[in-house]
Amino acid sequence: MEYPVKVGDKLFFGWIHSWERIRWHEYYHIESNNTLVLDTICFPAFGAGIPENKGKRVRVENGMIYMEGIDQVFQQFDWINSHLATRDIKVNDMLLTSGRLLPEHTRLTLKIERRGLFHGRKKD
Repeated sequence: MEYPVKVGDKLFFGWIHSWERIRWHEYYHIESNNTLVLDTICFPAFGAGIPENKGKRVRVENGMIYMEGIDQVFQQFDWINSHLATRDIKVNDMLLTSGRLLPEHTRLTLKIERRGLFHGRKKD
């Protein structure tokens, strides 16, 4: 699957924590060097494998814990898709896909790539 994005676009990746069975939200932005920068993680409770103080700020809103200012850079991220765990992938709040629509028990990669586009006529 491919989708056009630009610098500054916001990426949302939502999934269910495999051990704790709680919602986990990740919020990224896209940088000019085609990296994904993790800005915020959000979840309703602490448990196995969940950090207690990641990022620069922690706040609680509507029963969800937000850890903000993480600034962790990813060239790409990989996961084994599960119809039970992977929820939604959005760009700028627009739903691109959900885990149930992606191949089950398959290693998937999300990355930003620059693609050349042809604009206008080729010069002679």
